[in-house]
Amino acid sequence: MEQEHKGMDQAKSLWLTESKRHSFPTVTEDLTADVIIVGGGISGIATAFEMTERGFDVLIVDADRLLQGTTGHTTAKVTSQHDVYYHELIQHIGMPKARLYVEANEKAKELIQTRVKEHKINCQLEIKNAYLYTKEESGVKKLKKELDAYTQLGIDREWKTELPFDADIQAALVMTEQAQFHPLHYINALIELLIERGVRIFEQTTAVDVKESERPAVVTKSGHHLTGRYIISCSHFPFYDGKGLYFTRIHPEQSYVVAAKTTKPLPDGMYLGIDQPVRSLRTAEFHGEEVVLIGGEGHKTGQGGDESAHYEALEKFGDNTLGIEEVLYRWSTHDMVTMDQIPYIGHLTKNHPNIFVATGFRKWGMTTSHVAATLIGDLIEGKSNPYESIFTPSRLVSYPFVKDFMKENTNVAAKLISGKLKQTDQTIDDLKPGEGGIVSYEQKKCGAFKSEDGNVFLVDTTCTHLGCEVAWNNSDRTWDCPCHGSRFSITGEVVEGPAKKPLKRSYKEQ
Repeated sequence: MEQEHKGMDQAKSLWLTESKRHSFPTVTEDLTADVIIVGGGISGIATAFEMTERGFDVLIVDADRLLQGTTGHTTAKVTSQHDVYYHELIQHIGMPKARLYVEANEKAKELIQTRVKEHKINCQLEIKNAYLYTKEESGVKKLKKELDAYTQLGIDREWKTELPFDADIQAALVMTEQAQFHPLHYINALIELLIERGVRIFEQTTAVDVKESERPAVVTKSGHHLTGRYIISCSHFPFYDGKGLYFTRIHPEQSYVVAAKTTKPLPDGMYLGIDQPVRSLRTAEFHGEEVVLIGGEGHKTGQGGDESAHYEALEKFGDNTLGIEEVLYRWSTHDMVTMDQIPYIGHLTKNHPNIFVATGFRKWGMTTSHVAATLIGDLIEGKSNPYESIFTPSRLVSYPFVKDFMKENTNVAAKLISGKLKQTDQTIDDLKPGEGGIVSYEQKKCGAFKSEDGNVFLVDTTCTHLGCEVAWNNSDRTWDCPCHGSRFSITGEVVEGPAKKPLKRSYKEQ
């Protein structure tokens, strides 16, 4: 495979290089609003826009810069085809609720299309068919069950035995009239409209707690209070738990994307291979040219080993399928997955009438973020919403998911123990500039990152949440906890997750 790499020392998203970046201040005083939204990704922005449509005064805070998290690293498929999903969904929640799930996502897709048209948003929105395909006999059986589910749910569909490119498949299931777009062009347009509507937006402002009362207040890391009638947590991981035990009910998964110029065009459509390892293909526009986004290689955050191997696997697949002329960008993303694979959208708990949460979108946040916006809007206004019982975080889950929950927490325990026992012979001298890893230093195990100018940053590898050992993520340059998904910067500061305190800095930079 002959190809050119454009200096990718660190993972970088195509979307982020192609988009305008707004700049907003940090909170420096106590503030009030009708609605306080924590999180400036697509969920937070879509919800803020919905709240302004309903006449509420809105304030948004983000711990980092807007759109720099999962939203800036998505594959941006606007679709109700959420992998091989609906056959099992019918088994677990029944046909009536499964129909409502499809309806909710289709309405969300239509809402995005309506807003794009109404506000003349140039975001490369294209109507595309979405394909699930398989090369294996076992996969054909899965797709036939999914086809039956589509039929029962009234989903427009097609069955194929070949694809319009060299994929050597056995079968494919098509969901027609889906879409794709440039997510940041879309959201930046909404941000401009929010600014015009007087919405106050703040960056570099970390929400750490909630002071509960009839008018609850978000407490920031700097000690300021943001008081509102309603608080909505749209952060990747809920910044406030409220005894909802979210860290036991959701886990993060990391997946990877390569943006490349290919020698063969990708025929019209969005494609997702259901065999392991999963592969995703869609086109995007880059400087007026068509490029292909090649995705997949998912694993639990902190448990994927060397990230470079995942990128290499995607590039090999892309080259074998379409021929890679040039790799432009590589990036990874982290998505929250709930116990039953349905997002948590609604009241934080039954005891929180004015605090709401939207999380666990499982890689399909383009539509489910807009489901969240309208559902939470109705809950705040006291309106009946047919989707409330499906997405409520307080819902009961069936036995298979309870079993998975137990398995998940067994995995957590195993990672806790193995992490404590694992030793290393690697030293700081073994690290190249720009590399990080677990090292032995002064007869102690610690996490080290060596910067390009030779400075070394050392941290304690014990996660400050529940004591698991973090692992180095050389794609994002973060320390990731394999137990509950907390992530920390090279200097130990909390990036996201249930952890509230930074990793201990036992040593100073060298």
